[in-house]
Parts: sequence; C-alpha cells; structure tokens
Amino acid sequence: MKPVVSVLNAWSCVVISAFAIVILSVLGSLYKSEHHGFTGSETDPEDGAAVAASIFTAVIVYACFFVFCAFQAYLHMRSRRGGAISLS
Repeated sequence: MKPVVSVLNAWSCVVISAFAIVILSVLGSLYKSEHHGFTGSETDPEDGAAVAASIFTAVIVYACFFVFCAFQAYLHMRSRRGGAISLS
C-alpha cells in the first residue's frame, strides 16, 4: 500500500491531532462538569453538557485524523526500509 500524503504532512498531522485531542478533552470535561470558570458568567453558555457534546465530537474527528495520519507515517517508514518484504 502506498502513502497518500507526504511524510512531513503525516507527522505534522499526528502531532497536531495529539495536542488537539488532549486540549479538547480537557475543555470538554470542564464544560461537562459545569466548571464555574466556563459556565458561571452571563456571557458563557448556559448548557455546558451541549457544549461538551460538541467538543467531544471534535475529539472523535481528531482521533480519526490521528489514526489515519499515523498509518500514513507508518507506510512511509515501511517504504523507506524497503517495503513489507525486504530481501537484504
């Protein structure tokens, strides 16, 4: 199987997706727990659970990006070593 994206794009996507998963998971859990810093003032959203659901949907999307890009990076590493079956 050949990689679809370049090696730099694959590794960049892996790193960005990993950071996004961590940061958005923390934000989602803070909204879900109705943390007063995020839902306490007049300009903040009233329904923290709905905001958390939206954020966790984004976490799922970033997790899919992470898996796809990590597989692309793996394909680049495998092709650099000589493919799945190396004769040397």
